[in-house]
Amino acid sequence: MRNIILLAAVVLMGVMGENTLSAQKFGYLNSQAILAELPEVKQSEAELEALQKQLQKKGQTMLESLQADYQVMQKKVDSGELSPKMQEEEGKKLQVREEELNKFQQEMMNTLQEKRNTLLKPIYDKLTAALKVVAQENGYAYIFDQSILLFSDPAGDVSALVKAKLTAAN
Repeated sequence: MRNIILLAAVVLMGVMGENTLSAQKFGYLNSQAILAELPEVKQSEAELEALQKQLQKKGQTMLESLQADYQVMQKKVDSGELSPKMQEEEGKKLQVREEELNKFQQEMMNTLQEKRNTLLKPIYDKLTAALKVVAQENGYAYIFDQSILLFSDPAGDVSALVKAKLTAAN
């Protein structure tokens, strides 16, 4: 008797679990395609590109100055104008400038990444908010990004719904 009740409970849980799984609705979207079409993203990319060009120009100027000074020092060394002690001092100065250039390049990368995060965070927040609304309105339990899916049924694509929500929000 006890085994029958246990078996019935296991079967009942299996049936209930199956119903729960089939009731969940899954969807996906192509976030990269959606983001590529947003004017805010295009504006942010243009702003980032302008900042990158400005920083690269400054870095290039620093590099060219360093190279020119190195060549001047090398000519002085070749012509015997610099004593070994002066050569060592000049070499140290150039090494300090080279370290400054490397530091600038690292800071440039950090500045660009921070600016990218600052510009794109509100856009990603809008996308997430629109995604949540679409999920709630259409009964989706889960919505995945298409980039992580190996296969997907086109019927589960909610990209158009999310685009519509984002367009309506603007």
